[in-house]
Amino acid sequence: MRYLLGVDLGTSGTKTVLFDEKGATVASKTIEYPLIQPKNGWAEQDPECWYHAAIDSIKAVLEESKIDSSDVSGLAIAGQMHGLVMLDEKGKV
Repeated sequence: MRYLLGVDLGTSGTKTVLFDEKGATVASKTIEYPLIQPKNGWAEQDPECWYHAAIDSIKAVLEESKIDSSDVSGLAIAGQMHGLVMLDEKGKV
């Protein structure tokens, strides 16, 4: 059987869901992270949190489902709206 993996990188957390080829949910995992608000109307996050949440949630659904990762035939990633990640001259956050 083939599977599809969806990853939603949201403002309050990352949710990863593994679906079978008929669209049924096989496993899901949400990992939350902080929203830093130094002033009213401001919002910041550490992009490393997004990265680790995506990696860890993907690992979690694969472990929970006990499927072979080679059976995943598609991946969809949705990101936050209006996100800006600024980098320095070395490409670092």
